Amino acid sequence: MSLSNGTKITWLGHATVLVQLPNGTNLLIDPFIEHNPKYPKGFVLPEKIDYVLLTHAHFDHTADAIPVATKHGSTIIAIVELAGYMAGKGAASTIGINLGGTVQLPGVDVTMVDAKHSSSIDEGGVSLYLGEAAGFILTIAGGPVLYHAGDTSVFGDMSLIHDIYAPTIALLPIGDFYTMGPKEAAVATRLLQPRIVLPIHWGTFPPLKGTPQELAQILKQPELVESWEPGQTFQK
Repeated sequence: MSLSNGTKITWLGHATVLVQLPNGTNLLIDPFIEHNPKYPKGFVLPEKIDYVLLTHAHFDHTADAIPVATKHGSTIIAIVELAGYMAGKGAASTIGINLGGTVQLPGVDVTMVDAKHSSSIDEGGVSLYLGEAAGFILTIAGGPVLYHAGDTSVFGDMSLIHDIYAPTIALLPIGDFYTMGPKEAAVATRLLQPRIVLPIHWGTFPPLKGTPQELAQILKQPELVESWEPGQTFQK
């Protein structure tokens, strides 16, 4: 049985992920492009990016949100405080939801779920806090259930995410230092029970030392962990 059912998931380095649905809807999660050292050289985004999803406010997840939304006519979806901030900074279209909430989009239901992390933007040397950090569940019509965990540590309620949403594909941060590393991500995998793990938020900067190989070794299930590089598309 196909895992992706026509859905294309492209990793663009760090936590930036392009999700292209079978019905033509395109979503870009946590756009970090211009200053992302792992953004694949020469990669051109689709002309149409319908929605930009932001897991939290940190620069390395929001830096290119407004430029992308402006160029591609996107609607930014984020927790209410961050969505309001983006609107105040010039985003023409925003949707602010909150933890546990779902917005129904063409071909996909987007649900905001918990994450354990901080969420702020620097303004004039002052950290401006903008709501809670979050993850997203994408329940794709006729396709997989995709979980982008955002920046997070492992937490016990990932078992509830499994029980409620049963994600088949989990995008998990594994770099360590600012998020969970392979050891914690292995526990997260056991709680979530996905059919495949797509590791993100690793290798971008020197402190982010966790690797997919470490995660696979801890799990003792190499087939469960996709060893991919920025620019590669998962479609199986």
